[in-house]
Amino acid sequence: MTQISILDTTLRDGAQGEGISFSASDKLKIAKRLDEFGVGYIEGGFPGANPKDIEFFDKTSNMTWKNAKITAFGATRYKNTKCEDDDAVQAVATSGAPAAAIVAKFSEFQVKHILETDLPEGLGMISDTVSYLRNCGMEVIVDAEHFFDGFKANRDYTLAAVKAAEKAGADWIALCDTNGGSLVDEVRDIVATVKSVTSVPIAIHAHNDSGIGVAVSLAAIGAGATQVHGTINGLGERTGNADLCTIIPTLQLKMGCNCVTDPNLGTLTELSHYVSEMANISPNQQQPYVGNSAFAHKAGYHASATAKFEQAYQHVDPSAVGNVQRILVSELAGTASISTRAAQLGLKQSRKSASETARRLKLLESAGYQFEGAEASFELLLRRQSDEYTPPFEPINFFALTETRKGDSPPSEAMVKLLVGKDSYHTAAEGNGPVSALDAALRKAILPSYPELEKVHLVDYKVRILDSEAGTDASTRVLIVASDGNRSWNTVGSSTNVVEASWTALVDSYEYALMLPQSEN
Repeated sequence: MTQISILDTTLRDGAQGEGISFSASDKLKIAKRLDEFGVGYIEGGFPGANPKDIEFFDKTSNMTWKNAKITAFGATRYKNTKCEDDDAVQAVATSGAPAAAIVAKFSEFQVKHILETDLPEGLGMISDTVSYLRNCGMEVIVDAEHFFDGFKANRDYTLAAVKAAEKAGADWIALCDTNGGSLVDEVRDIVATVKSVTSVPIAIHAHNDSGIGVAVSLAAIGAGATQVHGTINGLGERTGNADLCTIIPTLQLKMGCNCVTDPNLGTLTELSHYVSEMANISPNQQQPYVGNSAFAHKAGYHASATAKFEQAYQHVDPSAVGNVQRILVSELAGTASISTRAAQLGLKQSRKSASETARRLKLLESAGYQFEGAEASFELLLRRQSDEYTPPFEPINFFALTETRKGDSPPSEAMVKLLVGKDSYHTAAEGNGPVSALDAALRKAILPSYPELEKVHLVDYKVRILDSEAGTDASTRVLIVASDGNRSWNTVGSSTNVVEASWTALVDSYEYALMLPQSEN
């Protein structure tokens, strides 16, 4: 298998994405996870540029790394300046990092109009910086900025820059599609040309402005590049960098390349979600390989086929990347979808009972329920059909009241009546709204019998108006997310009365919490 080196630039290029801000502590934690995953290089940022990056390189230089080389990012020396007198070059040289990624202009336009110097000086900036850092004992990756645009405009200068980097001792030359505008065939042909004129290993650094950053990266590997740059989840400036969460499994599972160990590849989904959490962004549900919907099947005939053969509608085994197959249930579901999902939950359903579940499901969804986003409520729907299932409590009725006097908003009040076994409970509580009061009253009623619910709390509450043209008479769907601190689950309720919809979702949430140990598989 061809060995492909991975350079992760989540902490540098990824951190340049709009809305992304990693603390020094965040960067250190992510770096450790990337090292455990098995990437070869971790680009940590600009040494000396800001306090966070100074702290990062100070700490990483004294840490032990199993797989990765911490890489300091910088630029070639300033025009008409010696490396010894260039503060940015010195910051890289003294960073303590074993490797450096140096951005260099490989485009005539960039040299003349952005650096505002001549082409010989542009070549000198590359060769002087590379040789200086090599003499400092660092491995040097040259980020050939605007490479493909520069090649198409002035091939001779761009290849002269390649030769200058090679002669100066560059360890890698990373061909950068800086503006993200190059096409797949262009990249493939240009990489092949560069491979034919230099002995330095070639890397690809693609941006996603045309939506093909991954495709461009794979094409470059196919043409002979042996290192790929990218970010976890495709974070990065503008529309982002090429997504390593798509590139790595595609290379390893489809193109016969070796990037990380197979066990480490099986942690990719976890890594993806970890970086999303650290970046304080919601995971992309439809992200290839690692998204929650990547192996989710909703159409009835898809579920029927996967019940017979798991890979019928899956291009790889989900477990290879640490993900799982999910059978979604909705009004599109047939008996196969329901039977398959029931089997995953350890429940047996005959064809007749599955057909009845499908009928009830369609009726409920026509009334505003949506079970594909509330799998806990669907599991309860299945279990409640069984004669063997006894609910832990049985709601009898509820009453909620909100009163406002002279503009004041006193607490809302709610009363709840329910059965736990043969015992009847009738409780009342206050809250900052009718749903809050209902939640408090419900908890007061069931906590004496089920103290384990003390650790269960609602973490999200969403209301959607289903037919807005009906105004205040509109049907309402309520989705509740609850958690016990380790696990979370979603429940749903629907009604023209938002309080009643909320009550249904609340009851499901606590009932599901009480059956979690027996349903977990």
